[in-house]
Amino acid sequence: MNDVATAYAALPRLEEPQDGAALVTPSYAGDFERCRLLCETVDRFVTGATRHYLLVAGQDVARFRVLESSKRIVVDERDLLPPWLHGLPDPLSFFRRQIWLSTRTPPLRGWHVQQLRRIAIAAKVPEAALVYCDSDVVFLKPFDLSAFWRGDALRLYRRDGALPVGAPRGHAHWAASAGHALGLRRETPHPHDYISTVIAWRRDTVQSMMRHIETRHARHWVEVVAARRHFSECILYGRYVDEVLNGDGHFHDSSQFCRVYWSGPRLDEESLRRFVATMEPGQVAIGIQSFTGTELGLVRRLLT
Repeated sequence: MNDVATAYAALPRLEEPQDGAALVTPSYAGDFERCRLLCETVDRFVTGATRHYLLVAGQDVARFRVLESSKRIVVDERDLLPPWLHGLPDPLSFFRRQIWLSTRTPPLRGWHVQQLRRIAIAAKVPEAALVYCDSDVVFLKPFDLSAFWRGDALRLYRRDGALPVGAPRGHAHWAASAGHALGLRRETPHPHDYISTVIAWRRDTVQSMMRHIETRHARHWVEVVAARRHFSECILYGRYVDEVLNGDGHFHDSSQFCRVYWSGPRLDEESLRRFVATMEPGQVAIGIQSFTGTELGLVRRLLT
């Protein structure tokens, strides 16, 4: 076991809570170079983080180890998720991708399991705030994680009235799945959008959310959340805070720290620079979704 892995094994657990904030990034082999660039920009621009946790599948751990440092730790999903959930090569992708199988959930894909990791990490680390940052994010300006706190309250990203509640798929479907997992009445309104990157959750709130789900359903929270397959961890957490806890421990903010290019054509250098030029005041990072096909080299050149 290397020094960093030893440090992770020795981390205090829930009985030894600590103050502070940690960055959390779920990733996978296909996003490795993007994750490397994220780490470089975190080291250059981000302050106030006690640690940066990279959450990856077991088969990707060795590759991501090169990104570890005194504050950056690679966490194997097998140390986070229940042992009955097994990641296996998927024959339908000619064994290039993984599929996660168990007798307790439908078959799960990588995007499902990345969301489950984001929840599960709260049981394994001591920091009071977990700041989630996707691996295709690049920080371009200085940023301190204290920005998420207002006294003892943590910032909850929420856009009011932004959910297309009548839509049969997407956000409305995820909101319904969250309502089921949390045991909320079906007619409970859920018009808000909580989905973004560079957002923060309270570790103690994530823990209480897991306990709440297990108490309501008498099953492991992973079984409940994954049962419908169409779910969003951000909407699950947001609805729990707002509709179960009545906002306790949080304050709402609709501004985004990261300007995200969610979809669209591949960006060339000129269009990428125009995108950066339209960052709003207070935005410190950009996120260029990898499936847009935008070349990582163009993004890296923004830092020179």
